[in-house]
Amino acid sequence: MLLLAVDTATPAVTVALHDGESVLAESNQVDARRHGELLLPSVHQVLAEAGTKLEAVTGIVVGVGPGPYTGLRVGLVTASTFAAVLGVPVHGLCTLDGLAYAAGAAGIEGPFTVATDARRKEVYWARYEDPRTRVGEPAVDRPADIAEQVAGLPAVGQGALLYPEVFPDARAPEHQSAAALAALAAERLASGAEFLPPTPLYLRRPDAQVPKNYKVVTPK
Repeated sequence: MLLLAVDTATPAVTVALHDGESVLAESNQVDARRHGELLLPSVHQVLAEAGTKLEAVTGIVVGVGPGPYTGLRVGLVTASTFAAVLGVPVHGLCTLDGLAYAAGAAGIEGPFTVATDARRKEVYWARYEDPRTRVGEPAVDRPADIAEQVAGLPAVGQGALLYPEVFPDARAPEHQSAAALAALAAERLASGAEFLPPTPLYLRRPDAQVPKNYKVVTPK
């Protein structure tokens, strides 16, 4: 097994290579505006560090979000393209699940909350019973609207750090880690668990909208 994991659903451009037992190499850069510019060089860097080539990869792991429209699609399109070219499967995982798994590696046992920045003064979030068990589906809300639901729980992710009045017990990790995502995927593959399709989990409509009641001009 040789898994290449990528995630661009958050400001982190993160890539990792995992052999089913441990992480061979990883790259993590935080830049919300340069996903498309940084991702492929990060893949090349990780492969070079591990001393292998892309052709040796047996599966692609990708974070499907939730996340903002443009950044999220960079990782998904890249993952699907690699999978198609190599003829290998692509395994989708919720980005929040990857953060939760990383929180477990950092020593958080649960229950806890994962919250990432959704912009518009909102967060993408979910509650976890433990690092491998999500409670319900991911959601997007204003922090004040979920204060009662997350009260008393430690929280991880950039969204938690942005709103300390709602998440007073914010802890590391702040950003997504493809290494954690790959390790979680390796566990799920070993147990025969199902994965998500490599399609974006947006949770809300994009900012760009077709204007309503616009005047159609047609040639006579």
